[in-house]
Order: sequence, then C-alpha cells, then structure tokens
Amino acid sequence: MSAEITQTKAWVAGVIVKYNICPFARAELERDSIRYVQADSSDTASVLAQLIAECQWLDDNPQTATTLLIVPSGYDDFYQYLDLLDMATELLALEGYEGIYQLASFHPDYCFAGSHANDPANYTNRAPYPVLHILREADVSRVMQNADDADDIVARNIEFARRKGADFFVQLLKTVKESQPS
Repeated sequence: MSAEITQTKAWVAGVIVKYNICPFARAELERDSIRYVQADSSDTASVLAQLIAECQWLDDNPQTATTLLIVPSGYDDFYQYLDLLDMATELLALEGYEGIYQLASFHPDYCFAGSHANDPANYTNRAPYPVLHILREADVSRVMQNADDADDIVARNIEFARRKGADFFVQLLKTVKESQPS
C-alpha cells in the first residue's frame, strides 16, 4: 500500500471519523466499505478516465459505499484542482452518471468560496492530498433524509473548526502525513 493511501486512510479515521466531520463515515469505515485508489498519473485525461473506471467499479461492486480517488501529484495548486473537479463533474454527466454519483472535494489548500485562506473552517475539507470522493447519490439522499440534524452538519463543523483553530488542524494533518505504509 502506498504512503498516499495509508495517509489518506489515517486522515479518514483520525480526522473525519474521530472528530465526526462526516457523521456517516464511521459506519462505512467500520464496514470496510470505503475504497481508496491512487491516481496512476497526473495527466488530466488519465485522472478523468480513472474516475470513470471507478464509477464502473462501483457499479459492479454495490457492497462498496464510496471511493476516494487520491490524486497526489499534478494538482498541488488549489485552483488547478478546482478545474479538475469541474471537468470531473461535467464528465460524470456526459457519461450518464448524473444522479447516480456525485463528487465531494478535498485538497490540502481547500478554501471555501468567500472564505479567507486561513479560516479554520476550511480544514473540514482539507486532506493530505487532493481527493475526488465519489459518493452514491442514493446513499447520500437516504442518509440525509434519516439524519435528525443533516442540515446542521456544515454549521456544526464550521463552529467546531473555528473553536479548535487552524493550529489544531495543522498538527492533525502533520501527524497524518507522518503515517507510514503498513
């Protein structure tokens, strides 16, 4: 297993699940239904082809809830990553996956629109590497309908991140990046 996959798994367990950033991730982590895949290339066309291949893999493997496609090189610049994300979203629609899969986005320099780069709230979407997170829309809809506080998740995460502060998350991500492959 690559260092990038090991570190992303450590981030999911040690940040996303531990601090309940996504309250739905714990069940999938415990079920071992999260697929971690590292992009084979930094070339945009190759990454997009791999994204569609992952959608096809999810089509054929319904026991897997979600895939995190880790793109460790070529998209260090957040705005270049956002361009990739836009192309990926458009490609999902072109390939007939609109309404079936959606993407969540994570990047080491994630910054919400209208937010200052050093706002701790951005850490709710900061990961050790750029990630295209492929989610089944039916699962997202089901979970959101059954959650008592689904609308409060984002506000709760922002409040938590700001209360903890950027230094807290910088240290968490540093610890994750020091994780070694097993």
